[in-house]
Amino acid sequence: MKLAMIGLGRMGMNMAKRLLKGKHQVVAYNRTPDKTDRLVKEGAVGAYSLEEVVENLAPPRIVWLMLPAGQIVDDHITRLMNLLSAGDIIIDGGNTYYKDDIRREEILASSGIRYLDAGVSGGIWGLKIGYCTMIGGDKDTFKKIEPIFKTLAPEDGYLFCGKTGAGHFVKMVHNGIEYAMMQAYGEGFEILEASQYADDFNYADISHLWNQGSVIRSWLLELAEDAFRKENRLSDLSGYVEDSGEGRWTILQAVETAVPAEVIALSLMRRFRSRQKDPFTDRVLAALRREFGGHAVMAAKE
Repeated sequence: MKLAMIGLGRMGMNMAKRLLKGKHQVVAYNRTPDKTDRLVKEGAVGAYSLEEVVENLAPPRIVWLMLPAGQIVDDHITRLMNLLSAGDIIIDGGNTYYKDDIRREEILASSGIRYLDAGVSGGIWGLKIGYCTMIGGDKDTFKKIEPIFKTLAPEDGYLFCGKTGAGHFVKMVHNGIEYAMMQAYGEGFEILEASQYADDFNYADISHLWNQGSVIRSWLLELAEDAFRKENRLSDLSGYVEDSGEGRWTILQAVETAVPAEVIALSLMRRFRSRQKDPFTDRVLAALRREFGGHAVMAAKE
C-alpha cells in the first residue's frame, strides 16, 4: 500500500523503515528536511510540505501522523483538512489522549475524511521486533488498510479495539501498567541494594535469572539486564524520571470511573518526586518533627 508518514522522530522513522522493508510505498515528511532526506536514501518518496505529501498520494489517500500529542496534531489535521478529500484516511499513531480522538473524528467526519487512532508500543526496538498496535475507529476503514498494521506488528501484534478512541484508550492503560511495573522493579532492586548481601549481587545476573521461568519475567527485565551489564550500580545515571502524559490520563480515567488504581497512581507520584531536589514537603515534615518533639534536623545546604 502507499501512505504518507508525517513525523520522523525515533518512532516514525523506524516505522517508515519497517513499512519500506515490507514493500509498502512511503511518502516521508518531517518538519526538518534532513530526516526526510535520510529516508529517501532508503527508498521513500520525499515530501517537503504538506501540499507535496498530498500531491504524492492517490485517492483514497492514507496519512499517518506520528507527532507529539497535543496542539501540533490539531494544527496538522486542520491543514490537512484543506488538502485532503472525502474518503481519505488520517491515522494518529502518537500518544494522544483518547478524548481528543473523539473530538477530531467528529471534525473530520464533517468533511468525509476518515480517522483511525492507533496506540503504538515498541520504542526503539520496534524496527527489528515489530510494533504492538492498538487501533480504534471505523472497522471498515481499519479493514481497508489492515496490511499496514500487519506489516508494522509482530505476529498477533495488532488489534482492532473498538470505536474511535478505543485504540489510544487501551494504549493509555498499557502505559499506566508500564509505570507500575517499572516502579515495582525499581523498588525491588533498591531493597536488594540496601541489604547486607549487596556487595555480592550482580544485578544483571539477577535480572537474567528472573527471566528464566519466574512469574515476574518480562521484556522490561531484559532491558534491566542490558542496563546493569553496562553499569551494575547505574552510577552513570541520575534518578530523574519524566512522564509523557499517559500515566496522568490513566489516573484521571480511574478517578472519573471510581476505579481504585493505587499502584499506578503511586508510581506516577514517584516520578514527580524524582524530579524534585529537597522538596518543600520534606522540609515541612522536618519542621513539624522539630516543633512537636524536639527532634534533630539538618540545616539547609548552601
